[in-house]
Amino acid sequence: METSGGIRASLAGRYASALFDLARDKKQIDAVGRSLGALNQALLDSKEFAELIGSPLVSREEAGKAFAALAPKLGLDPVTTNFLGVLARNGRKNALRPIIRAYGRLASEHRGETTAEVVTARPLNDDQIAALKAQLRVRAGRDVTLETEVDPNILGGIVVMLGSQRIDASIRTKLNRLALAMKG
Repeated sequence: METSGGIRASLAGRYASALFDLARDKKQIDAVGRSLGALNQALLDSKEFAELIGSPLVSREEAGKAFAALAPKLGLDPVTTNFLGVLARNGRKNALRPIIRAYGRLASEHRGETTAEVVTARPLNDDQIAALKAQLRVRAGRDVTLETEVDPNILGGIVVMLGSQRIDASIRTKLNRLALAMKG
């Protein structure tokens, strides 16, 4: 499978590619995607889980036990559950977030979609997400999957990465441009 953006070049990309290939072979692409989405949400909701992923003090064995205990609570599919065990045994638990992002890109590409990274100062509501998807679909010429991130440092507005295009309509950037213009 050919991937754009060199996904397979990074460690997380190689793990995501292996997981995607396995999910595709087992016809579980969507199930694994839902499980990874649940993991991503758990990382956002649980400070403890995020610390477990990032801490070098948590051993491989402890991480494996934590993943095994967490899987049924999150309703993870067997492919993702086994994959988490592999991550723990290989000492790669800290790569979970980039693996989730790379898998999402691979799954979107497989469905004929493109992925846009969207950064806003506040979370977008469902209507805003739908409107943004419609605008980006027109621009990209195909369906668009959004990877959203909230960063209050942009102050307001939006930053969108669609392929190699960067659309920066953030207030922070506008203020920086104004400051440069005023310097002369």
